[in-house]
Amino acid sequence: MDAYPPHRLGLPRARSPSGLGRGSPSVSWSRLRQVQSILTQSSKSRPDGILCILGIDSRYNEGCRELANYLLFGLYNQNTSDFEKTGFSEEVLDDVIILIKSDSVHLYCNPVNYRYLLPYVAHWRNLHFHCMTENEYEDEEAAEEFKIASFVDMVRDCSKIGIPYSSQGHLQIFDMFVVEKWPIVQAFALEGIGGDGFFTMKYELQDVSLNLWNVYSKMDPMSLESLLSEDLVAFEHQWTSFFANFDTEIPFLLELSESQAGEPFRSYFSHGMISSHITENSPSRQPFVLFGNHSTRENLNAGSFNFPSEGHLVRNTGPSGSFAKHMVVQCVSPKGPLACSRTYFFGATYVPYLGDDNKLPKKTEQMLLSQVYAAVIEAVLAGIACYAKTSSLTKAKEVAEQVLGSELDAFELLQFKAAVRSKMAFHIHAVNNQGRIVPLDCEDSLYFVKTACMTVYDIPDLLGGRGCLGSVVFSESFLTSQILVKEKDGTVTTETSSIVLTAAIPRFCSWLVEDNEVKLPEKTKQGVKEDECFLGTFLTGGEGAYLFSSNPQFWPEEGKVFFFSSGLLFSHRHHGSIIISKDHVNSISFYDGDSTSIVAALLIDFRSSLLPHLPVHFHGPSNFLMIALFPKSKIYQAFYSEVFSLWQQQANSGLSFKVIQEDGLSVEQKRLHSSAQKLFSVLSHSAGEKRSPLKLLSAKLPDLDWFLQHFAVSSVSREPVMRTHLPVLLQQVNPTHRVENDKVIISIVTGLPGCHASELCAFLVTLHKEYGRWMVYRQIMDSSECFHAAHFQKYLSNAMEAQRTRSARQSAYIRKKARLLVVLQGYTDVIDVVQALQTHPDSNVKSCFTIGAITVCVEPLSCYMEHRFLFPKCLDQCSQGLVSNVVFTSHTMEQRHPLLVQLQSLIRAANPTAAFILAENGIVTRNEDIELILSENSFSNPQMLRSRYLMYPGWYEGKFDAGSVFPLMVQICVWFGRPLEKTRFVAKCKAIQSSIKPSPFSGNIYHILGKVKFSDSERTMEVCHNTLANSLSIMPVLEVPTPPPNSRGTPQDSSGQQECYLVFIGCSLKEESVKDWLRQSAKQKPQRKALKTRGMLTQQEIRNIHVKRHLDPLPAGYFYNGTQFVNFFGDKTDFHPLMDQFMNDYVEEANREIEKYNRELEQQEYHDLFEQKP
Repeated sequence: MDAYPPHRLGLPRARSPSGLGRGSPSVSWSRLRQVQSILTQSSKSRPDGILCILGIDSRYNEGCRELANYLLFGLYNQNTSDFEKTGFSEEVLDDVIILIKSDSVHLYCNPVNYRYLLPYVAHWRNLHFHCMTENEYEDEEAAEEFKIASFVDMVRDCSKIGIPYSSQGHLQIFDMFVVEKWPIVQAFALEGIGGDGFFTMKYELQDVSLNLWNVYSKMDPMSLESLLSEDLVAFEHQWTSFFANFDTEIPFLLELSESQAGEPFRSYFSHGMISSHITENSPSRQPFVLFGNHSTRENLNAGSFNFPSEGHLVRNTGPSGSFAKHMVVQCVSPKGPLACSRTYFFGATYVPYLGDDNKLPKKTEQMLLSQVYAAVIEAVLAGIACYAKTSSLTKAKEVAEQVLGSELDAFELLQFKAAVRSKMAFHIHAVNNQGRIVPLDCEDSLYFVKTACMTVYDIPDLLGGRGCLGSVVFSESFLTSQILVKEKDGTVTTETSSIVLTAAIPRFCSWLVEDNEVKLPEKTKQGVKEDECFLGTFLTGGEGAYLFSSNPQFWPEEGKVFFFSSGLLFSHRHHGSIIISKDHVNSISFYDGDSTSIVAALLIDFRSSLLPHLPVHFHGPSNFLMIALFPKSKIYQAFYSEVFSLWQQQANSGLSFKVIQEDGLSVEQKRLHSSAQKLFSVLSHSAGEKRSPLKLLSAKLPDLDWFLQHFAVSSVSREPVMRTHLPVLLQQVNPTHRVENDKVIISIVTGLPGCHASELCAFLVTLHKEYGRWMVYRQIMDSSECFHAAHFQKYLSNAMEAQRTRSARQSAYIRKKARLLVVLQGYTDVIDVVQALQTHPDSNVKSCFTIGAITVCVEPLSCYMEHRFLFPKCLDQCSQGLVSNVVFTSHTMEQRHPLLVQLQSLIRAANPTAAFILAENGIVTRNEDIELILSENSFSNPQMLRSRYLMYPGWYEGKFDAGSVFPLMVQICVWFGRPLEKTRFVAKCKAIQSSIKPSPFSGNIYHILGKVKFSDSERTMEVCHNTLANSLSIMPVLEVPTPPPNSRGTPQDSSGQQECYLVFIGCSLKEESVKDWLRQSAKQKPQRKALKTRGMLTQQEIRNIHVKRHLDPLPAGYFYNGTQFVNFFGDKTDFHPLMDQFMNDYVEEANREIEKYNRELEQQEYHDLFEQKP
């Protein structure tokens, strides 16, 4: 299990990348893939990589900072204070270089900002850290040289490099000579440590800013979170200011001008546009406020609303110069996609019931306009729903027109139907994250916010015959989500969802402007409180009640409620009084959940006769209203003390009042009560608790949580998901996965070479036979690939056949469950193994196997090639959603070893849910750890399945590309049939570590493993050498369970009599070089000796000849005086006078011996190490 709790690993909490808690690692990885898609486009001009340099090294380039913020969720935003709290300088924290390639990422950083970057980048695929250790970083000069060398290494394989030169809205002309002046780019030209020349002369540079802007403009869960919690809050604030403006001006409302009314929207828009540096002249993307008959088609299509009218007032824009009956308003976000339009009313849109059933209210222009407007609202929302399902503007328009017609029929506005249809316009615009309209049929429009708008122009005044009343406008910003689903029969269908982002903006509002209308609500309240009122006796009243309509399109209204013995009155500051008498009520149901923390709900089932006395937005598909009383409010307590008992007592004679339980609520009533409960929980937060904008918004938008779940899946990719997996992905259910008894459980153990995965395998098979009958699959060693999918699939086919044969022979009583242990030591990406099973050509074989759990072994000393540069696939082998367990196989005996702790923090960032297991040399000591490794359902856990779909789109059909191995690790297998010299082999292995070269690591041997024989023994030995750990293991070969027959060729099949082999793993290795190295570990063939000459004699040999023959007879004329030889003339010498002859004789004798040795050597038989035995 975990060696140390995750929260102790020192990971920063400066800015959690978890965001909404909806899988932001998948969002980050998805964003990276979006950027990488620029590098995979079919274009001759596409770059090989995108270079992002932060801080002083790029002279604080804004385009680079914008790209970094996009990938790191705003970590380098200027307004963030997270870095300021660290105490480190800006130069240290900005010391970052990112090179994005099509399938990998190179990241230079320092040990300080490494800790802050890790949570954001650890889950990126094929990530390569260029980072020094803390001790190395203390040398400033070495640190600078390392940065330059890292920069050179990062770009080495590129020819074209993309630069994010400009930030959005600040397009600059690309100048590569400006890039050449960036400090790190200048350092590239330094001799010795640089790249041998000027950067801009060696590489072709191009600006990729526009490509990146297209990427940034797409909506994803994190940008949606930002839109909801920041942009939408600011957007709603403008509407709050708009309403406050009207409420302040109520006494002088008739004198209010269009200019005054629209000032909040206009300032918000114009100030934002100034800073955006992008212009948008479309009328549909500009704010406006137009009163009454000044809202004609001509006025709405004017093209510019920058100079609103001061002369058009509420009092003079109605029919024949009377006061305006309505206004159309639009607010637009200047630097975002939000926009919405509303139609609001001046004057009462209904007549409250005052006890006279015989007198029907007279229809007014306000009533007419409000009914047309209500029909337009239903039409727009129906059009949005249709577009979300079909993505067809034509079909959406057809549906909107049909709904508009049917709604007008329902309001009995037949005389308007023909006129309205001819003057109706409906459109949907796609808008990117910068608020700019983009074509609706473009490839990426699915990820853009859209605005649906319907306008009914120039509505005639058929009631008064006084010309044109003006236009009615309604629009909403919405976002759709579409998941492709693969059915059992192989067909692909779509599952859709949508959310109206601006639904919380009040869709219906009216202000009473005439004196008689303004005074009417107060007169009504006074009148009903009289003793002989048609509502009976006044009981109690107060603030804090919410009136809900059965129409889900409208937000509840807050107001005061007054209870009477025979009815109730709801007072709203804008609409006036809504009176509900027992004469119009079938029944009132009361639900409080038998708890003081549950919202109490009065569910009023009313008769159709009440409809003329209700505002149009309280007309719903079913005739009921709900009044919500929040717990602990005064009205809540007053209802129980003053109303509840009395209403119950007169249930038979007066109001039909009954108390119901939850099972008595209809589906629609449950939905309304749930909305009220959610609103109460958000509004009733404690004073010291900060209210979350998203929580408040989720109360206003009941479908928001569901949409966020849906969008988190759909925004990742367009690859289909399986129908059976969809509920798990949307977190609708958490099924308990049961493994069928007849399935073979596959336990996968993987890791880098030298990670002790084989030892763990042997330990499991030998000591844990109670788990079943074992089969073991190991990778092909004599292959250039670490993992061969076709070979693995063939093995599975043979294993299934063997399993069936064995099961047929055995009785059920003695039959043991088969288990397959897959052991892979190499630079294999785990997802490739999973996809090999998923794409097995025989569906029957595929259905017979299921993965139980994937475990990765980690040897801390074999993780880093140098500094903190990881071996290829080291981090990818620990991937979230695939790997359940990480087994550390060394440094486990020392308490909190720094290397182990550092690696655990790295892997924990990449895979937060993995279990950490300590197993020195692969020996697991705890039973619970064994159970984790041999789990039958860990891989199928719902959360793991969801992570796989989010992190590896297309994995289920084998479409996910794991990327290449970098640096390229070569695996060379050499076979031989002759023994090695043990001492020479050990010495050669131990000497490899001192010859390891730094980046680019060419020619380095990191691992040697295989089976050999030594000259001092007949036994076959298994050898494993780890260069970086400088450890060599030589063990006798143990017998292990064999795989099914015919599943793979044996070494003898492929290599004749050569029974020994060694696998060399390293960078850029050559087979001949490896063989030459190995030949030096075998018995060496003696070399022929060369014949001697006089000139080859050494001084020692000459002295030996002299000693041996200095007493030989002297020639005539010489004598020896005891120390020297003297001739007749008195000349003296130290050597014998015949010394030349003596040396010639010595050379002749030596050459005779050499010739004899050479003749005998030629007659001896010698075999090269790689020569086959006869």
